[in-house]
Amino acid sequence: MGQDVMARVQELRKLLNQYGYEYYVQDNPSVPDSEYDRLMHELIEIEREHPELISPDSPTQRIAAEPLKAFKKVTHRTPMMSLGNAFNEQDLRDFDRRVRQTVGDDVQYICELKIDGLAVSLTYEEGQFVLGATRGDGTTGEEITQNLKTIRSIPLRLKEAINLEVRGEAYMPKRSFERLNEQRKEAGEALFANPRNAAAGSLRQLDPKIAASRNLDVFLYQIGNAYDKPLERHSEGLEWLESLGLKTNPEWKKCASIEEIVAYIEYWTEKRPELSYDIDGIVIKVDALAQQQALGFTAKSPRWAIAYKFPAEEVVTQLEDIVLNVGRTGVVTPTAVLTPVPVAGTTVKRATLHNEDLIREKDIRIGDYVVIKKAGDIIPEVVNVLTERRTGNEVDFHMPTECPECGSDLVRLEGEVALRCINPKCPAQIREGLIHFVSRNAMNIDGLGEKVITQLFEQKLIEDVADLYRLTYDHLIGMERMGEKSSNNLLEAIESSKQNSLEKLLFGLGIRFVGAKAARTLAEAFLTMDALKTASKEELLAVDEIGEKMADSILTFFQNPDFLELIDELKSYGVNMEYKGPIINAEDVADSPFAGKTVVLTGKMEQLSRPEAKERIESLGGKVTSSVSKKTDIVIAGEEAGSKLEKAEQLQLEIWDEARFLAALNS
Repeated sequence: MGQDVMARVQELRKLLNQYGYEYYVQDNPSVPDSEYDRLMHELIEIEREHPELISPDSPTQRIAAEPLKAFKKVTHRTPMMSLGNAFNEQDLRDFDRRVRQTVGDDVQYICELKIDGLAVSLTYEEGQFVLGATRGDGTTGEEITQNLKTIRSIPLRLKEAINLEVRGEAYMPKRSFERLNEQRKEAGEALFANPRNAAAGSLRQLDPKIAASRNLDVFLYQIGNAYDKPLERHSEGLEWLESLGLKTNPEWKKCASIEEIVAYIEYWTEKRPELSYDIDGIVIKVDALAQQQALGFTAKSPRWAIAYKFPAEEVVTQLEDIVLNVGRTGVVTPTAVLTPVPVAGTTVKRATLHNEDLIREKDIRIGDYVVIKKAGDIIPEVVNVLTERRTGNEVDFHMPTECPECGSDLVRLEGEVALRCINPKCPAQIREGLIHFVSRNAMNIDGLGEKVITQLFEQKLIEDVADLYRLTYDHLIGMERMGEKSSNNLLEAIESSKQNSLEKLLFGLGIRFVGAKAARTLAEAFLTMDALKTASKEELLAVDEIGEKMADSILTFFQNPDFLELIDELKSYGVNMEYKGPIINAEDVADSPFAGKTVVLTGKMEQLSRPEAKERIESLGGKVTSSVSKKTDIVIAGEEAGSKLEKAEQLQLEIWDEARFLAALNS
């Protein structure tokens, strides 16, 4: 064993103690869970290979950190232990194998959603809520009784006069989190990074009025001490808690095999965004309490339960460089070049930095170790910098004064944060404009991706969008990865795009402030390109949802002779200049069942795709939204409809199945 190993152990312990204090004591973590788990796993492996290095103060020898001294300390009657983690299917199978080796093959599991909140313990005496506490270090927590009383879903008195300690997770619903951050932004206060931090910060306020204003909620999931109730299974315990008036999560499920557990995990991995609260994994528990007792505990966690953790959405990596990208509107955006790292199921190499002000605000330097975040299909972004890892070799970044593509001076327009290249001949803007023109929501030319556009542009075969309609087979066949079939398919796609309705062309032209929805509104209002390009400002403002800024942008676009020439050129190639969609007239749709109604679509339909259903509803005067609320008039539920259908049922909204929906369309 060398000095390097000892030095690494010291470094790991220092980092883990710091991150543990931030997470468990301050409720203000500087790194994501995945980074903490990675470092802890490394230390466990080193100590396993070198047991002589294990010391009583090692982070591997305790559950968590000390609670804050600002609250009264509470000793839990039964320790609130943490769970072992599973990160993949093999980890789950290993857990199942260990369970069956001890209790046999007659075993059943309960799967529950792992709520991303703050673990709490509630104590009831003679049915009355008398004590609430945080988990703390698992043995000693902090008393937050008065703050927990502000959560309306926690009953102050149970339906039975019994003594009971119950554990659960206090959390902040997504809607409450969004509302809170909006209020903090308006007040000039720092925003919470996520609902979990917001919930923890709320429950650890000394003034209960602040906690009450945060609209928290709770799910209870475990009985914490001995109780006078003959229960044989964990699932019976959940049902009993609910009968006492305690809120449990309804999404739990009995599973008899790992295959069923994996199917449950896959289902909630997909449905997770539809929930009104955050979850960060799935908890799997042996159902039979006798089997739980036989399995027992390790020093830190029960052997009868494990927590499957979703792939990390936040990870740590090094920022190797900052490069600049010029968009189709001329905005120059700094982009972080990262040491490749897996996050949320993909390998991330780049992350957006938005603008120079953000780089200054977060003190981001080239060479820094940073936390990056990726949720769903959102472009990864840098959350914060790990300044404690700096070596002194990091380099400050300064935005240039000239466009990195064409050398023109960069300007900052009044009221804008971003720097912009205003040279209309800038090659980067032209290239990005071409990519936008062929995209799905614009002209939707299949086979004309970014790489093909870049090749065509670099070979000077296209300089503007009209050049696309001059391309021939001979132009394409010599290009990289363009064979005979690919070339012919692309030419057919280009030809087919000429028949698109006017709104597709309007959006593809990239008129500033005109998005896909506004393009449709304009096409529907003016019907032809000729009518739109000669419209006055008053006529534009008379169109619903067209404001001053957009009207001025449209007028500026059609006053530019270069753009007028481009439109005439497109027309000469046979590109359609008229609106082909349904014209929504209030009188025509007055008798429609959707006229003036707000509709939500959920689940899978057999006869119509989601976009087709949306278009049909809108053509009949309806408005389609993505979330269910009291303002929703109709919820149309297909197969496998999930949380949206449940919320609609709770709000007692009008719910249609696919058959009723199709009948209404054809009436």
